[in-house]
Amino acid sequence: MNDKGEFELFVASRSAVLLRTAYLLCAGDRGAAEDLLQDVLERMYPKWRRLKGHPEAYARAALANASANRWRSKSRRVHETPLTSAPAPVVDGPEKDVVDRDLVVRALGELPERMRAVIVLRFFDDLSEADTAAALGSSIGTVKSQTSRGLAKLRDLLGDNVGSKP
Repeated sequence: MNDKGEFELFVASRSAVLLRTAYLLCAGDRGAAEDLLQDVLERMYPKWRRLKGHPEAYARAALANASANRWRSKSRRVHETPLTSAPAPVVDGPEKDVVDRDLVVRALGELPERMRAVIVLRFFDDLSEADTAAALGSSIGTVKSQTSRGLAKLRDLLGDNVGSKP
């Protein structure tokens, strides 16, 4: 199979998982996540021969770094202010899972960019501390401390709202 075919196969087989990662890194903004993933895939294609051994690891690292770069440049230009932050309604049944997911995504959006990247890669992408450190270009100690602080902040933000039975 040629490089183009291998790249297309990679995109077809892994883009849904990578889009989920991008979605969480973008704090639930699907449009931004799609743009982020598209940008990363566009940058990967010319480098495909060098990435064949570990394309998904490269893609995750690139998503985390590109997300941080977008956040930095956006914070310099535009300051968004949410109109309201209404609490999620109490619901019974399977709808509760949707509300819980929404609360988690919103809480992730409250974390600093690097901390969010650590939490997403560790717990949503199920990477080890070493793999997360490699993806983000940081030390394992940094990953451990960011994980601890991030989980504590998520606990504070979410309280008893997620996973509890009414």
